[in-house]
Amino acid sequence: MLRRYVRPYGSYLGGSVVLSILSAVFNIFSFTLIIPILRILFHVDGGVYSFIPWDADISFKEKALNNLYAFVSQYMQVHGAGQTLLALCLFLCAMTFIKTACYFGASAVMVPIRTGIVKDLRMQLYEKILSLPIGFFSAERRGDIIARMSGDVQEVETSITGSIEMLIKNPILITFYMGTLFFISWKLTLFVLVFAPLMLLVMSAIGRRLKAASTEAQALWSDTMSQVDETLGALRIIKAFLAEKLMARRFETVTDAMRRKNNHVWIRQASAHPVSEFLGTVMIAIVMGFGGTLILGNHAIIDAPTFIFYMVMLYSVIQPIKDFSKAAYGIPKGLASMERIDRILQAGNDIREAEHPVQAEGLREGLRFEHVGFRYEDGKQILRDIDLTIPKGRTVAIVGASGAGKTTLVDLIPRFWDPSEGSISLDGVPLPQLSKDSLRSLIGYVNQEPILFNDTIFGNIAFGKPGATREEVEQAARIANAHDFIMEKEKGYDTNIGDRGVKLSGGQRQRLSIARAILKNPPVLILDEATASLDTESERAVQDALERLMSGRTTIAIAHRLSTIKNADEILVLDEGRIVERGRHEELLAKEGYYKKLNDMQAL
Repeated sequence: MLRRYVRPYGSYLGGSVVLSILSAVFNIFSFTLIIPILRILFHVDGGVYSFIPWDADISFKEKALNNLYAFVSQYMQVHGAGQTLLALCLFLCAMTFIKTACYFGASAVMVPIRTGIVKDLRMQLYEKILSLPIGFFSAERRGDIIARMSGDVQEVETSITGSIEMLIKNPILITFYMGTLFFISWKLTLFVLVFAPLMLLVMSAIGRRLKAASTEAQALWSDTMSQVDETLGALRIIKAFLAEKLMARRFETVTDAMRRKNNHVWIRQASAHPVSEFLGTVMIAIVMGFGGTLILGNHAIIDAPTFIFYMVMLYSVIQPIKDFSKAAYGIPKGLASMERIDRILQAGNDIREAEHPVQAEGLREGLRFEHVGFRYEDGKQILRDIDLTIPKGRTVAIVGASGAGKTTLVDLIPRFWDPSEGSISLDGVPLPQLSKDSLRSLIGYVNQEPILFNDTIFGNIAFGKPGATREEVEQAARIANAHDFIMEKEKGYDTNIGDRGVKLSGGQRQRLSIARAILKNPPVLILDEATASLDTESERAVQDALERLMSGRTTIAIAHRLSTIKNADEILVLDEGRIVERGRHEELLAKEGYYKKLNDMQAL
């Protein structure tokens, strides 16, 4: 599953493999010195050794061991036992230093892989979130997405990428150490291999259960993040309704469930070391018992120093196996998180780009809706048989009760959704045939709730036009009636406005969003109840800015206050997804229909 993320870091993997091989080789060489130290320096036997030519007709094992003993014997005869012992100890230290340096290097070159994979995964997840259609997020909780972006990616880093090092180094170490064990005594090693699979089977069985429990624990983490997100967005309501204790009890319920599930997960994971330690000790004890019979019997096939060296190498191979057991516990946890991440990464996008998209270079004629209908995936019908033409430079207002489909109608223009029936075209070209980027570059948005970022005033206004100059930003702010209040700030345009513009008033935030739209200078403007949440004084300033913005543009305005759309070229009245009335303000009042009823209600 992670192969596609590891591939860019192949050179690091290669370096780790080489250094791991060197570490294993130098480790074997360093421990090999145990045999001559025991055999010769401490007179375990009285054998006399002489050099055997490497092309002699005997086994390589016999030649290698004999020549090693011969070299040490000759050195001891010349320099004495004490100096030979010192030389062997220094050589052991040198081999150990090189071995540990290689071992460290093999771990160090894995660090860029770990950090790189996590960075790539987060970027791919973030870019996927940006590319997904609006409809995806109507079915997903923001807290759950945040949990996958934070907790699940962190779990992948801890559990899987942390185990990559084990999966690279340990097979190499095990291969070399097992090869050495076979070299020393193939009979004893075959005996060991009878018991080794038992350890792996136990680890595998517990690991499968751990993955299922980890999936449930990460789902509960998502519930926790979702409630935190809801709480931060509703603090005023929670306090106003004295619901702090209610929310605290809800939060305690979900966090307590997560605690119990995490207890289960961590207890299983914590058992990795003691279980592997116990099984390893049992295996060592069995081997020592069986190996003792090979030494103590009348026809010994292995001497004591060689058996001690064998046990040292066997103990060395147990540590990589223990690391495998940790990976067997850690990787299932990471795979559970990776599956949750993949549900976003593999999510489909119904808003597809044409194979050879047409570039929309401007608006020459206008927009055309032809028998447009829209329904959600659950089958609920929102829009029905919308037939509408919006000529260039005209202002069309859309009114109606909540849930009538006003926002959905305007969301079809930038292709946040695609209609379920009918078609929409710009200058005669169906929207799906246009490049999405070029289409959206023609459209400016001003929402009821201004969408601002934790950035400076300058950064927020210039958001839609990278590279904008200070003069262009200031000009846009003047047209939006925002320059004066900006200059009252201590740092002017360099003032940071906080999360979602919390340091500004509602009217100030709205005028910044208008300035942003003015700077983009789009030929098509969408206003989604841009003054609905403002007080009277702020509304006047914002409405004046909007009129300047609308001048000479094709405008589609969703209106809650009918007083703001009296001068619209055409007003559409939506009811249950249908256009039930259309015309200018005076014409609709004269019909004494649905629009007249709305107007009279607001007049009261």
